Amino acid sequence: MEALNDDRSPNPVDVHVGDRIRRRRRALGISQDKLAEALGLTFQQVQKYERGANRVSASKLYQVAHALHAPIPYFFDGLPDPAQNKDVEPVEPATFVRELPLTPEEREFATWLSQIESRRVRKRLLDLVRTLADTEGSAETTSEG
Repeated sequence: MEALNDDRSPNPVDVHVGDRIRRRRRALGISQDKLAEALGLTFQQVQKYERGANRVSASKLYQVAHALHAPIPYFFDGLPDPAQNKDVEPVEPATFVRELPLTPEEREFATWLSQIESRRVRKRLLDLVRTLADTEGSAETTSEG
């Protein structure tokens, strides 16, 4: 039998889900107080969920998804698919850039992007944005020289 993990740090999946809750809430401009009210919780409990300090139950995640108008898979985007890794130990989720202050344009973009249910379409839009950013960066470099 595997030894018990005495590490008291939050599970990386709980941290990831909490981060996705925070990102979605902020993108919609909803305060922790308002989300807590919609969920029948205290804002401190929402804070603990967002930090990954407390695990979100399946039923509470369903309520969160409803309150934030997000599909359930949104909260797991970016994690490895456990069905694809049958013979492999679970992988640590990717490290995400923590919340940065968003400009109004970034907030609006995130709001619209999060309403697109197709992961394939979201990825193609991301590719487009990367290409545009690379092109703009290249144009600035060549015009300076």
